[in-house]
Amino acid sequence: MSRRILAAIIAVVLAAIAALLVINYVSQADERAMADMSPETVLIVTDSVPEGTPASDLGDYVSADEVPAAMVVPDSLGSLDDVSGQVTTVRLYPGEQLVPGRFARPEDLEPDDEVQAPEGYHQITVQLPTTRVIGGHLTAGDTVGFFVSAGETETQLTLQKVLVTRVQGGVSVVEDENGAETTEPAADSLMVTLAVEATDAKLVAHAAEFHGIWLSLEPEDGPDDDAGPVTTEDVLQ
Repeated sequence: MSRRILAAIIAVVLAAIAALLVINYVSQADERAMADMSPETVLIVTDSVPEGTPASDLGDYVSADEVPAAMVVPDSLGSLDDVSGQVTTVRLYPGEQLVPGRFARPEDLEPDDEVQAPEGYHQITVQLPTTRVIGGHLTAGDTVGFFVSAGETETQLTLQKVLVTRVQGGVSVVEDENGAETTEPAADSLMVTLAVEATDAKLVAHAAEFHGIWLSLEPEDGPDDDAGPVTTEDVLQ
């Protein structure tokens, strides 16, 4: 057999081996990609859901859709049975996936306590994430500092020693498998009712509508703050 024929045969064999290797690599890549794209069935909101809607009434507001695994939100619900007997704690918007953190049992949202507001005071409610309300550890009768952040420009302690007359949400006591009691947030947001004078009620409403709010636990005999707002420049000094 001539050298030319032998070289041609070797070239064909090598080309075949290379083709097999490429095909095998592409096949494995496709398998990896398909694993990431493996669809999972989750519940997607199709229409705005008002806060406080029972899970049993959500049939007309959600649909079960298949979503690529890489796009599934952690703990996303695939069935309303997982939140049976619960209600929504916040407004739900079209396109979002249902998660347990948006639900709570009605009894956990009832005010644990309520105190009387001073005569002539307005009572006004703000809804805030638990992370902005001492982790949910707030009860009626507490007094709080009312912080307002105006975008990224400044933050100010706007009101001090504000009386809390009612809290809806907060923390609940749960038992672990050993019977030990611990506390955990009953919902991912709270509704806190504050007693304020009329001029301050307008301030609270404006802040809730257009700015960020934080509440601090502040004793009635705590010192007054006269330092003024904190700006970006102050924080970055």
